[in-house]
Amino acid sequence: MRVLSVNVGLPREVTWQGRLVTTGIFKEPVNPPVMLRELNLEGDGQADLTVHGGVTKAVYAYPSEHYTFWRAEFPEMNLPFGMFGENFTTEGLLEEAVYIGDRFRIGEAEVMATEPRMPCYKLGLKFGRSDIIKRFLASRRTGFYFAVKREGRVGAGDTIELIGRQQQAISVADITGLYAFQKDDLETLRRAVEVEALPENWKGYFRHQIEKQTAR
Repeated sequence: MRVLSVNVGLPREVTWQGRLVTTGIFKEPVNPPVMLRELNLEGDGQADLTVHGGVTKAVYAYPSEHYTFWRAEFPEMNLPFGMFGENFTTEGLLEEAVYIGDRFRIGEAEVMATEPRMPCYKLGLKFGRSDIIKRFLASRRTGFYFAVKREGRVGAGDTIELIGRQQQAISVADITGLYAFQKDDLETLRRAVEVEALPENWKGYFRHQIEKQTAR
């Protein structure tokens, strides 16, 4: 498992559907290694901090393996690493095998997997097509966010080493499934709310789903 590309970018203003939008989704590969801090990489930033960034979403990772799928879906498009707004384009690390709370060492830093990425309209802005939002979620190729547990320098080519697993209870793929596909899976919902590392907004959403199911 390794990082193929480290991508950063500061928020910029662009026009989308007739209005001016500020977004940090435009990322470019950088070399040499850069410092990973608690809230983001050096030279990186998020525009709308109500839904992007923060302690539990400091770094966004996207598997390079998914690019093969998307290049087949959009053969007319150029899809360089960083196209999905990811900070790390990874190899050997997929949503089904990454569990919420997993800790990894990348370069000098240590990170923890927290949640999948849910697409917003800015992904449509980046691709120049609104249908990418539904297609992204339907594909289940979401990537995942990391919280930073130890700051340090990271760079392209760094290995990704699993150094700790709290519990093999809920994977990143499970969270996406509960949100969009298996909303009535009570057993998995109950396991999800017990995962310590899962952010509280997800736990609250799943508790609400449990209440709806059990009130029937």
